[in-house]
Amino acid sequence: MGEINVMTRPSWEDALATMARRHTDISYVEMSGLNFVDVAGVAALAVTAQNLPDGRIVLEDPPSELRRVLDIFWPDLSTIEVAPV
Repeated sequence: MGEINVMTRPSWEDALATMARRHTDISYVEMSGLNFVDVAGVAALAVTAQNLPDGRIVLEDPPSELRRVLDIFWPDLSTIEVAPV
Protein backbone atom coordinates (compact mmCIF):
# COMPACT_ATOMS: atom_id res chain seq x y z
CA MET A 1 0.00 0.00 0.00
CA GLY A 2 1.18 3.49 -0.77
CA GLU A 3 1.47 6.69 1.18
CA ILE A 4 1.68 10.37 0.35
CA ASN A 5 3.90 11.93 2.99
CA VAL A 6 6.93 14.18 3.28
CA MET A 7 9.09 11.58 1.50
CA THR A 8 6.75 10.88 -1.42
CA ARG A 9 5.10 14.30 -1.82
CA PRO A 10 7.48 15.53 -4.58
CA SER A 11 6.40 12.61 -6.79
CA TRP A 12 2.73 13.29 -5.94
CA GLU A 13 3.11 16.96 -6.84
CA ASP A 14 4.82 16.03 -10.11
CA ALA A 15 1.95 13.66 -10.94
CA LEU A 16 -0.61 16.38 -10.14
CA ALA A 17 1.23 18.87 -12.35
CA THR A 18 1.25 16.38 -15.22
CA MET A 19 -2.45 15.70 -14.73
CA ALA A 20 -3.23 19.43 -14.70
CA ARG A 21 -1.33 19.97 -17.96
CA ARG A 22 -3.27 17.14 -19.65
CA HIS A 23 -6.62 17.98 -18.04
CA THR A 24 -9.56 18.61 -20.34
CA ASP A 25 -12.94 18.23 -18.59
CA ILE A 26 -12.68 15.39 -16.06
CA SER A 27 -9.54 13.84 -14.66
CA TYR A 28 -9.88 10.56 -12.77
CA VAL A 29 -7.47 9.67 -9.96
CA GLU A 30 -7.66 6.02 -8.89
CA MET A 31 -6.55 5.82 -5.26
CA SER A 32 -7.40 2.30 -4.08
CA GLY A 33 -3.71 1.48 -3.52
CA LEU A 34 -3.25 4.47 -1.25
CA ASN A 35 -3.61 3.88 2.48
CA PHE A 36 -2.47 7.28 3.81
CA VAL A 37 -2.18 10.87 2.66
CA ASP A 38 -0.94 13.69 4.87
CA VAL A 39 -2.54 17.13 5.02
CA ALA A 40 0.10 18.66 2.75
CA GLY A 41 -0.66 15.99 0.14
CA VAL A 42 -4.37 16.86 0.29
CA ALA A 43 -3.47 20.55 0.08
CA ALA A 44 -1.47 19.91 -3.10
CA LEU A 45 -4.51 18.17 -4.59
CA ALA A 46 -6.85 20.99 -3.55
CA VAL A 47 -4.59 23.70 -4.98
CA THR A 48 -4.30 21.76 -8.24
CA ALA A 49 -8.09 21.48 -8.44
CA GLN A 50 -8.56 25.17 -7.64
CA ASN A 51 -6.21 26.14 -10.47
CA LEU A 52 -7.91 24.06 -13.18
CA PRO A 53 -9.36 26.30 -15.89
CA ASP A 54 -12.53 24.18 -16.01
CA GLY A 55 -13.88 20.74 -15.21
CA ARG A 56 -13.13 18.65 -12.16
CA ILE A 57 -11.04 15.90 -10.62
CA VAL A 58 -12.84 12.69 -9.68
CA LEU A 59 -11.22 10.64 -6.92
CA GLU A 60 -11.88 6.91 -7.02
CA ASP A 61 -11.60 5.06 -3.68
CA PRO A 62 -9.53 7.63 -1.74
CA PRO A 63 -8.44 6.95 1.84
CA SER A 64 -10.94 8.18 4.45
CA GLU A 65 -8.60 10.82 5.89
CA LEU A 66 -8.42 12.50 2.49
CA ARG A 67 -12.18 12.98 2.51
CA ARG A 68 -12.10 14.29 6.09
CA VAL A 69 -9.35 16.82 5.35
CA LEU A 70 -11.19 18.05 2.24
CA ASP A 71 -14.41 18.41 4.25
CA ILE A 72 -12.65 20.36 7.01
CA PHE A 73 -10.43 22.72 5.00
CA TRP A 74 -12.13 22.87 1.59
CA PRO A 75 -15.83 22.13 2.25
CA ASP A 76 -17.03 24.08 -0.81
CA LEU A 77 -14.42 22.90 -3.30
CA SER A 78 -16.59 21.85 -6.21
CA THR A 79 -13.73 20.90 -8.53
CA ILE A 80 -13.03 17.70 -6.55
CA GLU A 81 -15.60 14.92 -6.52
CA VAL A 82 -15.35 11.61 -4.69
CA ALA A 83 -16.82 8.82 -6.81
CA PRO A 84 -19.36 6.64 -5.06
CA VAL A 85 -18.01 3.27 -3.99
